[in-house]
Parts: sequence; C-alpha cells; structure tokens
Amino acid sequence: MTGNIVARRYAKALFAVAQEQSGKDAPAQYGEDLSRLADLLENAPDLMKIFRNPVFTVEEKRGVILKVLEKAALSPMIRNFCLLLADKDRLAFLPEISAAYGALLDVEQGVLRGKLVTAVKLSEAVQKSVVDKLAKESGRKIVLDYEVDQDIIGGLMLKIGDRVLDASIRAQLQILKENIKRGE
Repeated sequence: MTGNIVARRYAKALFAVAQEQSGKDAPAQYGEDLSRLADLLENAPDLMKIFRNPVFTVEEKRGVILKVLEKAALSPMIRNFCLLLADKDRLAFLPEISAAYGALLDVEQGVLRGKLVTAVKLSEAVQKSVVDKLAKESGRKIVLDYEVDQDIIGGLMLKIGDRVLDASIRAQLQILKENIKRGE
C-alpha cells in the first residue's frame, strides 16, 4: 500500500512538470519513456532485485540506472527523474510510477482502458466494432486488451475501470443454479 502512495506522488509530480513544459506532447512523451523503461526493468528482474536490496548503496544503484539509461536513450527529463529516484532510493517503484503516470495521462486524454474477455478469439473487424460502439456510448476513446478464456463458455466479460459487465454463459448458468437452489 505504501508503494502505491509513493508511486502516485512521484507520478503526479512528474505529470505536473510535464504539463508545465511548452510542448503539448510532453506528458505523452514522458509517459512513453516511462513505459519503455518500466518494460525494460520488468524484463530484467535482476535489476529490480538490485533496486530493492538494501545491501546496495544509493551510489551503486545510481550507477546501475545510469547504465540502463544510456542504453534506453530516454529524454533528459526522465533521465533526471530517474536520478532523483536513485538519490531518494525509490528506483524500485519505477514500474508503479509508470502505471500511475499512465493513469493520469489517460484521464487527461479522455481515454478509458479495459479488458474484453471472450470464449473465442474475435476478428479485427469485430474488435473494432466493439470499440467503436463503446466509444460512441461513452463519448471517450476506448482502449481494450483482449483475452480468450474458454471457461466462460460463450458471451463476453467487459471490464472497464471498476465496472464489470458479465454477459457470459458461465455467469448465466451460475444465476440459474442459484435460482434453482432457492426454489425460484
């Protein structure tokens, strides 16, 4: 829980700095850079172990992140941000900071993110149709992740934010089972 608070605070601070930049695309660019860096760190779990390990000094962690930043070729602001995180011994929070920053960016850009779960893989045309209908209904841009789960038998499950629409056959069968148990 504490990590989430720390991540949100750093993400908000970086987002505020990005909004003050003269370029309109600075928040998006910083978000892209943070996302690339977080992906890089998640694909190298040994680096995250170093950042979490109290045995390594702040200077050693700073040296490691400098090497990573050389390879990643990120914007100077993100480089300085990472060095600040190193100085404050907060590098282990980079993936969470990236996620929190992405959420702030989505709110600013009017983007809703969600997940669509179906029993079979949907064609590109059907995926586009679903996104278009949801965008029309909500008046916002929709970005969906698609997942196939044969356990739902048929239908779909749509999760957007904290809302869930479960129109799966599995859910309908579960409701029917509960009604039969109650004698309805």
